[in-house]
Amino acid sequence: MPHELWWIWIIIAALFAISEVFTAGFFILWFGIAAAVAGILAFLGVGIVWQWVAFIIVSGILIAISRRFADRMTKSGPSGIGADRLIGKIGIVLEDINNVENIGRVRIDKDEWRADSETEHIIKKGTHIIVTRLDGTHVVVKEHSKGE
Repeated sequence: MPHELWWIWIIIAALFAISEVFTAGFFILWFGIAAAVAGILAFLGVGIVWQWVAFIIVSGILIAISRRFADRMTKSGPSGIGADRLIGKIGIVLEDINNVENIGRVRIDKDEWRADSETEHIIKKGTHIIVTRLDGTHVVVKEHSKGE
């Protein structure tokens, strides 16, 4: 009987492979490969228990290998990429920063940015600031003393 049901595993493998097209990442594909291995074992006359064992082991191994690879490939980039490069930078206030009136501009390096105060206090023009985070297109800043 196991020999006669090999085609069920192949259909399952095909369904997993087709499903992979409609999902993000390579997760379902590994089950399809494992089902194909189980189908080959069924075709060779191996018992149903060993087919399931092979399906589970092959799936587990492929998921473990792909997870390691995915973790290596999706590590976050080094800090300082894009707008995040501004965090920790020191600048100067060009226009008083007042969160209530939604005004404030700063210069960081050669660029001008809309700014909000982290402390909700008004930061006067000419004050040195340090960028603590970004909020949309605004930098959030606090006063910076020369000793920091």
